[in-house]
Amino acid sequence: MPTFTINGESRQFDGDGDMPLLWYLRDELGLTGTKFGCGAGVCGACTAHIDGEAVRACVTPVSAAEGKKVTTIEGLHPQGDHAVQKAWRELSVPQCGFCQAGQIMQAASLLTKNPSPSDEEITAEMAGNICRCGCYERIHSAVRLAAGGV
Repeated sequence: MPTFTINGESRQFDGDGDMPLLWYLRDELGLTGTKFGCGAGVCGACTAHIDGEAVRACVTPVSAAEGKKVTTIEGLHPQGDHAVQKAWRELSVPQCGFCQAGQIMQAASLLTKNPSPSDEEITAEMAGNICRCGCYERIHSAVRLAAGGV
């Protein structure tokens, strides 16, 4: 039975360890900020963190979280005041908003690993997250702004 921490709370999972983490987060725990997009790990809408690393929850089995810390958009900051979330609000990044939790989680992971990324590094790290509205320029600007506040 996998045991792990989700957003600071210890959890045990007694189901099929091959079940995608996304469905456990959404259906079992009600953490619906992590979105289902493509189901193949290529759009980034389902991005969460395992031990601080961005993962695609739609293709990551629950068993991969065994003994680790999982963070969703709901757990990034209790009041939504992580530097990335503040930058997103300040620059009014979202248009439709569907991809934004995944975008924010990807950016937060980047800035944890590299607090002062170059423009090229931001572009490369964020490339796996698709925004169908085309907010890429605002997303990039918000990551740059957050880099000053992480």
